[in-house]
Amino acid sequence: MGIMTVIDSGVYVDGVRIASGDAPSDAIARARTNGGMAWIGLRRADGDELRVIADLLGLHPLAVQGSLAGHQRAKIEHFGKTVFVVLHPATYIDETERVESSEVDVFVGPDYIVTVQDDDDIDTDAVRQRLEAHPEVLARGPYGVVWALVEEVLSGYRPVADGVENDIDEIEEELFSDHPHVTRRIFDLQREVIDLQHATSALPDVIRRLEETLTAQGKSAGSAALRASSDRAQHVVERIDGFRHTLDAALTVHATLIEQQNNVAMRRMSEQGLAQNDQVKKISAWAAIGFAPTLVGTVYGMNFRYMPELDWVWGYPMALGLMAAVSGALYVLFRRQGWL
Repeated sequence: MGIMTVIDSGVYVDGVRIASGDAPSDAIARARTNGGMAWIGLRRADGDELRVIADLLGLHPLAVQGSLAGHQRAKIEHFGKTVFVVLHPATYIDETERVESSEVDVFVGPDYIVTVQDDDDIDTDAVRQRLEAHPEVLARGPYGVVWALVEEVLSGYRPVADGVENDIDEIEEELFSDHPHVTRRIFDLQREVIDLQHATSALPDVIRRLEETLTAQGKSAGSAALRASSDRAQHVVERIDGFRHTLDAALTVHATLIEQQNNVAMRRMSEQGLAQNDQVKKISAWAAIGFAPTLVGTVYGMNFRYMPELDWVWGYPMALGLMAAVSGALYVLFRRQGWL
């Protein structure tokens, strides 16, 4: 993860900051000496540096290994007195219609809280400032900070959901406008919604288990606050699930519209083919009718000396009658066959 950076460290006693900017070891020692809480924020911490913090606080190796490995789903695990929480804050890039989800690992103990993140996925400075304006929350200890971090993540999901919902509304309008790229847009947005589901689906359970932890510790005020957060998280999950169903329905509708368009095109082609076939039949019929007198005229136009019909008085009327008879017979035949 690169070089460890202490974003900030602070020591709080009864909800009031008594020190800041200390090295992690000094912050931990000061907090324990004064019966307070140390809040340490790490960014891009590599294995050795995170293990130093782990040794100072007695963090469980499995929790440390999970944090270093990354790519974890939202979850909560208990390791003795330490609780390991994974959160996934998200942002939505409207220009590219992409959901960018990151990972924040939180180690919570009786007198400390450690946040580990690659970048400023959660603005811990802003969270600190808001909490310091409400010392009664900080006075609840590390779980007061956990509640604030959870609320920060939940608040971040709102603009993400609004952005996705807006794009879904645009897709619904494009479904009936023959937009050439609507299928690809639906597929791409489906993928982003699935990623968002992965980030949020476990969050209600994580918050409920945090609430149970506080209830077991007899901290009813903190558990009530987390209960409200759990309801908000469930609403987020249901809203995102709704997006998935809407996109699935949009894809089905679009596929149906395309099939209907193809059916209409095929019907038009069939109708055109039938019309052309009728024209060909008519042309062929008239060509055959016109060929009959041509054939008779060609025969008698050869003017051979020993053609008896040339000397007959009725030879010429006979030839004309033969032409008319053959043409008439062909006309009647083609008429009965529906070619004319």
